[in-house]
Amino acid sequence: MASFDIVSKVDPQVMDNAVNVARKEIMNRYDFRDTKGSLEYDKKASEVKIVMENDMRVQHTEDVLMSKMVKQGLDATALDFSKEAYQSGAMIKKDIKVKAGIDKESSKKIMKLIKDSKVKVSAAIMDETIRVTGKKIDDLQQIIAVLRGNSEEIGMPLQFVNMKS
Repeated sequence: MASFDIVSKVDPQVMDNAVNVARKEIMNRYDFRDTKGSLEYDKKASEVKIVMENDMRVQHTEDVLMSKMVKQGLDATALDFSKEAYQSGAMIKKDIKVKAGIDKESSKKIMKLIKDSKVKVSAAIMDETIRVTGKKIDDLQQIIAVLRGNSEEIGMPLQFVNMKS
């Protein structure tokens, strides 16, 4: 039986590199001159923290961070922008969670896409991963193509690992 696992994770070192490159660009940009703000990545909490003087600079910092993530080969959908920015004294802070693992809602969407594809495979949810097994590798490759084609519907970056035949 051939199988593979579907996971959603971000390499913390690559994410740290993207944040560092974004921080350097922000400090060198003319529109951020004399800024007292900061951009930091907390590996343990898996969170990006932005501290700036106003909302416009927070937005620009998010845009720079996303562009640097794409250049580093990371999917920008791994960031969770659902939390709003909040005032802290004279500064505005925003905490952006980096998604890791497949949550229950997304795993249900993935399972539905696999079942709707009518390919003869079986899928099982195991914590934050989904294992897909089938008789032929071609069937597994069809499932990977279906999931890549519907990546916008899923709303998170997926990696396909542990392919075994």
